[in-house]
Amino acid sequence: MASLKDMRVRIASTKATQKITKAMQMVAASKLRRAQTAAEAARPYAEKMDAVISNIATSAAGSPGAPVLLAGTGKDQVHLLLVCTGERGLSGAFNSSIVRLARERALALINQGKEVKFFCVGRKGFEQLRRNFEKQIVENLDLRSVRQLGFVNAEDIAQKVIARFDAGEFDVCTLFYSRFKSVISQIPTAQQIVPLVVEAPAANAGPATSYEYEPEEDEILSRLLPRNLAVQIFRALLENNASFYGAQMSAMDNATRNAGDMIRKQTLIYNRTRQAMITKELIEIISGAEAL
Repeated sequence: MASLKDMRVRIASTKATQKITKAMQMVAASKLRRAQTAAEAARPYAEKMDAVISNIATSAAGSPGAPVLLAGTGKDQVHLLLVCTGERGLSGAFNSSIVRLARERALALINQGKEVKFFCVGRKGFEQLRRNFEKQIVENLDLRSVRQLGFVNAEDIAQKVIARFDAGEFDVCTLFYSRFKSVISQIPTAQQIVPLVVEAPAANAGPATSYEYEPEEDEILSRLLPRNLAVQIFRALLENNASFYGAQMSAMDNATRNAGDMIRKQTLIYNRTRQAMITKELIEIISGAEAL
């Protein structure tokens, strides 16, 4: 049985841990508000940009001069998985859920005889994926030095992806990230970004609106598609940022509660042990006095 001194040290250590987790919870809560606002503000622009390009692409998709980012290579053999995760842990299942979705997609593609490559954005995703797919990781981007995410970060990633696509290194690129829903709910999401997926209009949407473009659709798309790629990646980074702080806030709240429960149990055991030792000493004193 542990001594009273060891128990006191254990209780003090647990209390110190509880203070740390409580502080981390409060920091995550303060950062979550800004991150959530940024993610929600980016959604309408990204969705409208996607809708506008889809409208233009509907008429240009079958033309011979359609941009390759829209038409694709005509093959479906080499897949690039752009996996965006966090730079830090202590956030519950946030990172592992994104990696799990990407790993499942990779294994499914490999079973179909496809070739898979990984582009990792974030240290935690890279650390988890390299255990099984180290040779398939073609690039790893670390954003730990970035204090505040900006569109320039997404543009840099988009340019790297486009450069690899132009070099013929892959046929299809899928973006993996976590969509923020609430503090307790973050949804791992996979979105194909190269070639662009053009959704057909709904059956009850009514007649499609006709537009005349100047310059022609193909020229507009050749300029808008790279920017749309950066916009979708930027949205994913902002969603990830909000999801990370939401997951970390929940994880640290649970850790603080668990530490409180542990402190109460340890204190109860300490008091019982101390009382038993005092009782034993009293019995020995009384027995000695009676013997005299």
